[in-house]
Amino acid sequence: MSFIKLLAFSSVAATFSGAYAALTRRVACSDGVNTASDEACCSWFAVRDDLQENLFSSECGQEVRESLRLTFHDGIAFSPTLGGGGADGSIITFADTELTYAANGGSGGVEDIVDLMTPFVSKWNVTPGDLIYFAGAVGTSNCPGAPRLQFFTGRANPVAAAPDNLVSQPGDSVDTILARFADAGFSSDEVIALLASHSLAATDALTSGAIGDPFDSTPRVFDSQFFVETRLTNAVDGEVRLPSDGLLARDDRTSCTWQSFIDDQDGMRSAFAAVMTKLSLVNQPSDLIDCSEVIPEPPAAPSGSGAAPYFPGTSTLSDVDAACTATAFPTLTQNAAVTSLAPVNGD
Repeated sequence: MSFIKLLAFSSVAATFSGAYAALTRRVACSDGVNTASDEACCSWFAVRDDLQENLFSSECGQEVRESLRLTFHDGIAFSPTLGGGGADGSIITFADTELTYAANGGSGGVEDIVDLMTPFVSKWNVTPGDLIYFAGAVGTSNCPGAPRLQFFTGRANPVAAAPDNLVSQPGDSVDTILARFADAGFSSDEVIALLASHSLAATDALTSGAIGDPFDSTPRVFDSQFFVETRLTNAVDGEVRLPSDGLLARDDRTSCTWQSFIDDQDGMRSAFAAVMTKLSLVNQPSDLIDCSEVIPEPPAAPSGSGAAPYFPGTSTLSDVDAACTATAFPTLTQNAAVTSLAPVNGD
């Protein structure tokens, strides 16, 4: 399937899948509880409940962060010239190969979640590709403020390991990152939209001796605070920044999109949901079945004081590194209570 056809399918699916489901006859699932727009979706209700109870504990915690990370490490591993199956689950089936790659093994932060998710493949007789993107969507739904992600089922089993060097790393230059994503069919704006996932991120021995240091001061909420704090000259005590994030936040090709998400959290969420759908369909056929109805609706973002993006601690506009000359940096209030952050992994 050509990449142009893939993108067209993704766009049409995102626009019309909900309307189509509403117009089609509902199927009564064999569990006697649920109904679905397609019988193929029925089995996923039980998988969802199992993941929530036995992997995520229905929380926005470490396994959610790792599951979301895994969607990227699997899906981006595609190149029209170099090969790779894209969003096919090869990182689980061929873990003995792909977890030896520098971007995946050790500091890559996906070994543990691959080990945890692998038993669910045989338990529920699902393909690893379907499981990876289903788990990413279900897990993200536990996080306040997150968008509801789409899920499509019907991926075939992967047939080969993805080649090495297809997953970007924190030490890569902006040129290298944008070129890798462009090769896989993603624009620079979509790169920044994908990085909204770092709103929930924490280290897995990536850049520091500590494991679980958050990337922003609200790691349990899907919001734009990550885009604020990455632009500050100094990080909050206990916060970790990836070198690549800092570069993308300040590069002329990406800084304005980065900055635009700060005070447009709805736009950020919509862009993230759209690019996650695209990531989940990389190099996949056009006849996958939309089972997004199985994904829970995420809880709303917190309201009231502290809900809007802010300057942490004593930071002010003077602490913002210059970037995006086309628009002014948003006007933010100060949250003086945020002076240090505790590790979040293990929560």
